[in-house]
Amino acid sequence: MSDRRKLFPASRLIVLSALAGILAGALAVYVTGSPSGNNAGPQVATDSSDAGDKQCAAKVETAKTVAAAATGEVAAMLPADPPVSLASLAFNGPDGKPMTVADHGGRTLLVNLWATWCAPCRAEMPALDKLESEMGGESFEVVAINVDTGDDAKPKKFLQETNVAALGFYRDSTMKVFNDLKGRGLALGLPVTLLIDKDGCLISHMNGPAEWASADARTLVETALAR
Repeated sequence: MSDRRKLFPASRLIVLSALAGILAGALAVYVTGSPSGNNAGPQVATDSSDAGDKQCAAKVETAKTVAAAATGEVAAMLPADPPVSLASLAFNGPDGKPMTVADHGGRTLLVNLWATWCAPCRAEMPALDKLESEMGGESFEVVAINVDTGDDAKPKKFLQETNVAALGFYRDSTMKVFNDLKGRGLALGLPVTLLIDKDGCLISHMNGPAEWASADARTLVETALAR
């Protein structure tokens, strides 16, 4: 077990994740009826091309290999069963304009959904920022998508107050990304983290926080990049 100090004791993690799930579900129901924000219609769906679907479905062994490297601080990462295309997953980029996973230039992505009202999310943001500062580049990026409703003021203020500087400011104020992932059984609450390979295929996923600044997290990413 890593000797890094845990973000929360296990019992508190369970309680906080459950509370986050309840609150996220309530907000999801609320915003579904009246979507707002810059991106009018983010969707998560499999690639429309048969080639894309087949390409991802053929990566079962890759998913198992990467999941086997998820130990210690990131042991909650589960293999995608089966791997599916998330190339059409959409949200707003740092410039405020709509974009998708496919727009990330063939990078392996660690996609994380978070909100300022989610205590475990707030706790892990500095660690995600550190992972991006250490490993982000042409081959890999941490894409932390904020799902607060309303304008950008509150999440931007939080990131400034916590000195988060390496992460890009990705947003979906409609929470459609969360709702769609929830419908696919990938999101039970917040935070939600998805490991997506350079072809836009979901390789592994988890619900709840993790210590992303740990050696275990770096090993997971390195294993994904090597596949």
